[in-house]
Amino acid sequence: MRILPIASGKGGVGKSLTAANLAVAFAQAGRRTVLVDLDLGASNLHLVIGHRAPEAGIGTFLSDFRQDFSKVVTGTDIPNLRFIPGDTEIPGLANLKAAQLKALVRRLLGLDADVLVLDLGAGTHQSILDFFLLSGQGIVVTAPTVTAVLNAYVFLKNTVFRLMYMAFTKGTRAHDFLETLRKGGSGLQKLYIPRIIPEIKRIDPPSYEKFKNHLDRLHPRLITNMIEDPRDADVAMKIRRSCEEYLGLRIEHLGIMYRDSIQDTALASRLPVVLYKPQSILAQAVYRIADKILQSPEDSFGFNDRDIEDSFQEANMEAEIDFENKMEYVEELLHSGTLTQGDLIETVKSQQFEISKLKKENNFLKLKLSAALSQGFKI
Repeated sequence: MRILPIASGKGGVGKSLTAANLAVAFAQAGRRTVLVDLDLGASNLHLVIGHRAPEAGIGTFLSDFRQDFSKVVTGTDIPNLRFIPGDTEIPGLANLKAAQLKALVRRLLGLDADVLVLDLGAGTHQSILDFFLLSGQGIVVTAPTVTAVLNAYVFLKNTVFRLMYMAFTKGTRAHDFLETLRKGGSGLQKLYIPRIIPEIKRIDPPSYEKFKNHLDRLHPRLITNMIEDPRDADVAMKIRRSCEEYLGLRIEHLGIMYRDSIQDTALASRLPVVLYKPQSILAQAVYRIADKILQSPEDSFGFNDRDIEDSFQEANMEAEIDFENKMEYVEELLHSGTLTQGDLIETVKSQQFEISKLKKENNFLKLKLSAALSQGFKI
């Protein structure tokens, strides 16, 4: 079974919409797919796929492990797609206890399916990181805003630190070393992992080997969503460089998706965009990414530098092609009279307003980052 955890460093980047549409694309390709809403505490994925309000979900199971897990696995109107709702009714559900996490993971891995799509909550809570690490090929969805890019990197950094603490168990010299660094005032988030790994290797070779084996099997993949311009695809390179330089982690780029108002219309109609308008540029981008995933080996942990470089170059090329297609589509609407010049002017004005807000946000964050860096903070 192919396991695809889908995460984001922050909310509002289209993570759940991406997860739902990819799940539908896999089902349409003939794969028996299960879509799981693990955004516990804010579960609304059923709205995206047009599923009725769930009577039972993961919260129901977690309240009583003895019950039949199949009761929370429901069919959908989409062939080959089953759905497991989350639960927003149980307080504190987002903070799973170890026993709850273990029981849920065991049931999920025991499902009879070809593809398991896990829509994770936003942020870096330990349970979210543990779900993400169920696969070495988890997907991180980001957007081209400064905050989204920064949070995507922070998510991956916390994932690597989670691997460290899984490998460096209590009582080992490696664990004691990390704790000394954490309590010494420097803070783990300020550390460059490639700088501390040689010391771990020197003082605790067994723990170092354990961590290295874990890290070698971790090859996250990136999707850049909600871009407006081909140049927006360049933000992926920033995340890549930071991951390689500061984390010793290599990532692959699965591709880009343009911001499209049709997604809002599809959501209002309670349909995934791949069903609402499968020929749209956005839907075609989803299908393109789904094909890349299905064509890759389920347990491919051997990405070489050439494969990674090709993935980023391909994503940039797709951004250019999709932008051209998008412009051609606008021209067709203008010539056909479907889109008037007044509509176009209003659209441009709206985009200019959004750009202005993003510039202000960007300048504000630059000032904060500059102040933090001047105090010796490293991201």
